[in-house]
Amino acid sequence: MPDRRRPAQRKATRDTDRETPTVPDFTADGGSDQTVMASAEPAASSVVEGEITPTVRAVRVLIAVAVAGAVLAGVIRASTAGIGVAALIDGLVLAQVVLGAILILLGSLVEGFGFGLSLGTHWPYTRNIIVLLARGDPEAAHRIVATLVGLIGVALVLLAPQSATISGLALVVATAVFGIGTLHVLAGRLPAIVHGIHGLLAYGVFLSYLVIPIGRGGDFWSFFAHTGPLRAVVIVVLLGGMTTGQRGFGKPIGEFSLPRRAPQWVFVIHLVAALGLVGMLGRDAAVYPVAFYLVLGQVLIGFLLFHAVNLKPKAPGITVAFHQAMALAITIAIVA
Repeated sequence: MPDRRRPAQRKATRDTDRETPTVPDFTADGGSDQTVMASAEPAASSVVEGEITPTVRAVRVLIAVAVAGAVLAGVIRASTAGIGVAALIDGLVLAQVVLGAILILLGSLVEGFGFGLSLGTHWPYTRNIIVLLARGDPEAAHRIVATLVGLIGVALVLLAPQSATISGLALVVATAVFGIGTLHVLAGRLPAIVHGIHGLLAYGVFLSYLVIPIGRGGDFWSFFAHTGPLRAVVIVVLLGGMTTGQRGFGKPIGEFSLPRRAPQWVFVIHLVAALGLVGMLGRDAAVYPVAFYLVLGQVLIGFLLFHAVNLKPKAPGITVAFHQAMALAITIAIVA
């Protein structure tokens, strides 16, 4: 039908339509079409910034000192082990072992302080990664240290191609690939198993270089296959990573008497596997006495972490790093 309103009325209506903001069409999950479109843009990339607290700043200093210490330890080792390629290899291996441990701890700090998506799903770098590194963002440090581990891995394969160094480099690459997936797990786009495999592979990297100083670099996979507690450790690590991935970024597991939700079931399976490791090390306590007592303490820390995750799901705090440090100590105690 023709519009019978006066020209002035039609003009006023048009002006009102231009000035009135559009109300977003909210979807069933509480978001909006506009929000969904924005999150699909590469610039947004699911970025969730963490909070730079005094604790995070203190951790930044400790990590910087640890990385510098790893490099310095490698240099000292290379300079005191003799001359030639063999000495250089010794120095690189020592630095790689320490950096591998630091890399795992950095991953736990990223989770503990809520920086899992501080760089979004961009990988491996963002244009402001150096700025974020200077501010103390542990995720930025995590990616820089991962790059250093990769470069040393390439150098070791070139200088000393053997089972451990070749496996180590292959595991570094696989860990990086699953690291990309981990970001998408936290963003809710991939299943929790991807997060678990990432953690398992990171321990594989650490182990592959850790066995070289004890003379098992030439038969890494044989050593791993015949060391039952090591296999148990990586299974527990896998399930721990799945527990984190299943609960999602910034979400609690939830207190429970009987598990009902998926994160609770995964946590229970993780706990059962951990108790299995306690039993295995208890049976062989004469062979692995230090590892046995460490794993008993680890179970206690695990329960503390469970409550921390439920109290502050986005940033459960330093307990995550303690839990991971204990896992590293158990691994070293088994190998040594």
